[in-house]
Amino acid sequence: MHELSEFALLCFTSLFAMINPFGVAPVFQPMTTDMTHQQSRQVALKASLTAFVILVIFALVGKFIFDFFAVSVNSLRIVGGVIFFLLGYELLQAKLSRMKTDQIDDLDSYSNDIAITPLAIPILCGPGAIANVIIFMHDGETFWHKLVLIGAIAAVMIINYLGLVGASRLLRFLGDSGNKVMMRIMGLIVMVIAVEFFFSGLTPIVQEMLHPKLM
Repeated sequence: MHELSEFALLCFTSLFAMINPFGVAPVFQPMTTDMTHQQSRQVALKASLTAFVILVIFALVGKFIFDFFAVSVNSLRIVGGVIFFLLGYELLQAKLSRMKTDQIDDLDSYSNDIAITPLAIPILCGPGAIANVIIFMHDGETFWHKLVLIGAIAAVMIINYLGLVGASRLLRFLGDSGNKVMMRIMGLIVMVIAVEFFFSGLTPIVQEMLHPKLM
């Protein structure tokens, strides 16, 4: 039970830091300024549900996709670690990632369905979050571990929905300084996770190079 609790906490904190619901709020609020409260709630709900479904699908079938292309989970850990570190560094500088800001330069191109693009993809379901759930699903040793991961995804998306619904109030409450402090804290957490992911993937690869298995 203790191991399961630790796994649940790791899944939740990692996904929360990677998706960063507080960081999405400053992006969501200006995109829905001209909408009614009901319309903005619908956009927030659709974006959160879409992101949840996408992450669960990748968690369930992502490893099979990588097996098909003969990509090891350890390689994914290394790449994921690099992605996490870069994102964490940008958050530590109190900036949104380039990938996110580039996607909303021309809001007119997303006017048909901003809930799916750019909110659900790639803001909520970026490469870092996808790599995260695939790795955790692979590391889950039992059915309960995998169920905990899906529960963690759901919990983060519920918080994300509530954060988007109250985005205006949240931003006013935190203020500019509060938002920057929150982003820097999230950035530090992401960078620590990145180092763990990177070396957990690099170590077995180096060991295999030093001690190759005899054919």
